[in-house]
Amino acid sequence: MDAKLVNPFVDAFTTVMPQMGFPEPKRNKLYVREKNAISLGVSVIVGFTKQIRGNVVYNMSEDTAKFIASTMMMGMPIAEFDTMAQSAISEMSNMLTANAATNLTSMGLEVDISTPSLSVGKDFQVKISDTQYLTVEMGLGDHVVELDIAVDQR
Repeated sequence: MDAKLVNPFVDAFTTVMPQMGFPEPKRNKLYVREKNAISLGVSVIVGFTKQIRGNVVYNMSEDTAKFIASTMMMGMPIAEFDTMAQSAISEMSNMLTANAATNLTSMGLEVDISTPSLSVGKDFQVKISDTQYLTVEMGLGDHVVELDIAVDQR
């Protein structure tokens, strides 16, 4: 995977999240992983087509998902990760992915994105690549969101 295809996702995260009232995101760690993403509790998968092919997974613990949903809903307490909280996480993934697609388009690449698919559960695996992919661990204060990025240019 070309490293220049990772930056649009990191840039989207560091641009969009503060606009929604989150602390300034920090890039913590970078990992190279094989084929399957392992859920931390809440995972949103979005696919890419046209000149960029592959998937991105926004992967986080349920506590982080509740924190994000609460912040997006102006501090409303989230006791359980219900339909409303799930909708907020799906909307966040839409905003991040649309921004990343715009970043990719500004690089001269034509892209389309799929509807996000949200899954709840810990330790299940989803195949997002036939080979290796990159995970960028992003910190939001005391919370972590993994960006599992498995995209290639066609």
